[in-house]
Amino acid sequence: MSAAAVITGIGVTAPNGIGVEEYWAAALAGRGGIGAMTRFDASSYPAQLAGQVPGFVDEDHVPSRLMPQTDRHTRLALAAAHEALTDAAVDPEALPEYNMGVVTAASGGGVEFGQNELGLLWSQGKEHVSAYQSFAWFYAVNTGQVSIRYGMRGPSGVIVTEQAGGLDSLGHARRQLRKGTTLVVSGGVDGALCPWGWAGQLATGLLSTSKDPNTAYQPFAATASGYVPGEGGAILIIEDEEAARQRGAARVYGELAGYAATLDPRPGVAPAHGESGLLRAARGAIADAGLTPSDVDVVFADAAGVPELDRIEAAALVTLFGPRGVPVTAPKTMTGRLMAGGAALDVATALLSIRDGVIPPTVNVPEPAPGLPIDLVVGRPRQIAPLVALVLARGYGGFNAAVCVRG
Repeated sequence: MSAAAVITGIGVTAPNGIGVEEYWAAALAGRGGIGAMTRFDASSYPAQLAGQVPGFVDEDHVPSRLMPQTDRHTRLALAAAHEALTDAAVDPEALPEYNMGVVTAASGGGVEFGQNELGLLWSQGKEHVSAYQSFAWFYAVNTGQVSIRYGMRGPSGVIVTEQAGGLDSLGHARRQLRKGTTLVVSGGVDGALCPWGWAGQLATGLLSTSKDPNTAYQPFAATASGYVPGEGGAILIIEDEEAARQRGAARVYGELAGYAATLDPRPGVAPAHGESGLLRAARGAIADAGLTPSDVDVVFADAAGVPELDRIEAAALVTLFGPRGVPVTAPKTMTGRLMAGGAALDVATALLSIRDGVIPPTVNVPEPAPGLPIDLVVGRPRQIAPLVALVLARGYGGFNAAVCVRG
């Protein structure tokens, strides 16, 4: 076994593209997927925009036997997992079943499935509730369905830290590799675009209520007014470097070199040492990779879109890198914040940036607000040769995570 954890496959289902190359082309073109909610009638809600995966025909991606027992977010995850395994040229039947694991992130599980079954319970009685309700709503369901479909019986799990989970799942996957597992399917695909899920998002008080897709989600801008939720995410194949080489891996996108996570104190309590939890997570991930801030070529920001949270993130970046010290981008402005899927998609995007030597832009933000001296990549992609990317994420409730990937 080697010490390095490498990413050999990527699968994407995103509001601006199904599949890696479709999504990547959209990201470089600055083409977004945020629009008026169509999954349900949101006209009576204060927030009415979402990032929705377009043109996804469930039956094209999921076996018919799984249709009655899966939620929308699980079907998106199964599609992404299939693409990632195909991209990595992994044949699960050719590998030891107990040497393959699955670690995914979730925010709430199959919320839409649960809502539908509760509706049947209330309107028609318990005899009309599907037996699949027992697990289809569960936050570990994506891990379970992927592991069952591909016969992966190694160490597996689920991380529930909202947006930060997309990074926490990768950190946990790397931990399993260091314990002897050779391959882990990891990342996050999420989605709760239904009234029940929408109510939970609105309860945070952080959603934008703008009706204009071009102005609703503007992280770091002077006009930032909240975020827009979305569905989708990315699944990554993470392997022990030596094991990947021995099986003849088709490619290596990069190394998962560093990871760290922190938890903010409860409201009203000052952060330890006067540093935000996000700053401490970023420092930890860089140090875990054996690097210094000067080694980082690009930052994929958490980009909350909430003025106070944007200020905290910008301050952390300035402390680490100096004013305008490193390019910063937030391609999630094209998709919305995808809950547990968002940070995993950022990692996938960072790996594609490393592969092609280009940073996708932050859209709908003309420039950072006064007092936020960061080098935000806006307007168009920026050609660069990034070898090290830092990805940041925060989850509702005080979760912070950071990952360093390098080519």
